[in-house]
Amino acid sequence: MNSQKKLLGVFVSPGVTTPNMLTFYLTCVATILLGTFINAVQPFLFAEMMNIPQSEHGSVAGKLNFAGEIAIIATVSLWGAISDKIGRRLVITIGFALVAVSFYLYPRAESVNELLIYRCIYGVGIAAATCMIVALLADYTKDVSRGKAAGLQGVCNGIGAMVALFVLLKLPQIFISGGADSMEAGFRTFDVAIFIAIALALLSFIGLKKGLANDSAAGPALTTMLANGIKAAKDPGIRLAYGAAFVSRANLTIVGAFMTLWISNYGTSEAGMTAGDALTKAGMYVGMAQGVALLGAPVFGILTDKINRVSALLIALVLTFFGYCGTYLINDPFGGAMIVVVILIGLSEIGGIITSGVLIAQQTPSKTRGAVFGIFNLCGAIGILVSSVIGGYLFDHWDQSGPFVFVGFCGLLVAIYGFSVRNKIVKPDHNDEQQNLDESAEISQPV
Repeated sequence: MNSQKKLLGVFVSPGVTTPNMLTFYLTCVATILLGTFINAVQPFLFAEMMNIPQSEHGSVAGKLNFAGEIAIIATVSLWGAISDKIGRRLVITIGFALVAVSFYLYPRAESVNELLIYRCIYGVGIAAATCMIVALLADYTKDVSRGKAAGLQGVCNGIGAMVALFVLLKLPQIFISGGADSMEAGFRTFDVAIFIAIALALLSFIGLKKGLANDSAAGPALTTMLANGIKAAKDPGIRLAYGAAFVSRANLTIVGAFMTLWISNYGTSEAGMTAGDALTKAGMYVGMAQGVALLGAPVFGILTDKINRVSALLIALVLTFFGYCGTYLINDPFGGAMIVVVILIGLSEIGGIITSGVLIAQQTPSKTRGAVFGIFNLCGAIGILVSSVIGGYLFDHWDQSGPFVFVGFCGLLVAIYGFSVRNKIVKPDHNDEQQNLDESAEISQPV
């Protein structure tokens, strides 16, 4: 029976095939890979291709994240609602194509203002891709094993981030060792990223499930769908998930942008490294965080299916507070204490992404998922926006751990709210997602 169909260990919705699921998980790998790359490569871009003074790196990185998130905020909810009208497949294909365009333009920028424009193009494209990742997870999988599916997604996220950090970030130094100058090495590195984005655009169009998510007609107007996404926040579970999205998306960006800057700058100014070597060193530490996330993803995925999903989210938020605020105690980012902090950061990052995504999917009926997930991603975009601006200022004017401390306290505030509403959050009984008795017997699903 279709209702009992299981792929990659996950119960899937009717009509979902193995190629659909494999393509979905490849898009998860690529989305994080490309998102990690654009932030992690910035120290090399700033220092070697644009000659931006090191004292301005934090504020420039903050401005770029600000511009990108403005573009995401302006479009992410719209992408979610549009996907309910034209299908997820077309939206994610457009998203990867726009990312490819931005990567072509990015290294050709001759000023920071020009770079800001190109970052906005990237923001529009990545908004489409990330919004569809959340929606596709809910569309393709049944609630009874959605935590496991999200765990697999987290593994894919970890793989994507590690490929970006341990492969793409090494390319500039590899090209330079082969005789290229810094500018040529930078262009070649971006060319590789462009190829990946184009390949995923084509693969998404071919491999994802055709048609609308609910196989229905066009449905209500976009404005109605967006309003539904906002009204959904009356549910305390959705409201908590929106708040967690603010923190979890900020986590990912702070690690990719400011940890790379912190370690790269330390390497060049304190350890006497070249820009290429310092970038590789930074990639190792950020890669360590993503490696921990890779290992922790299945754990959080299983945990989210085995215990109350709000409790699982609260665990991730508490880890966020301790991990990110722990950076304030670090004097030497090359020291052993940094490893402990990086482990906590990796666990909290993947934990927040998985648990918030599963909670929002649990609380939302399929007919309004695109709109609700658009608002969910909008909250994440606002989190990146706020943390980028405040984090960039703190990085340059207070302490290089400033962006992390800020996110840590944001995680604490959302955790406090979560504890206050934990007993008020009830799992809805969506008529279109009833599980049959055989599934219920096989897997115990907490309320």
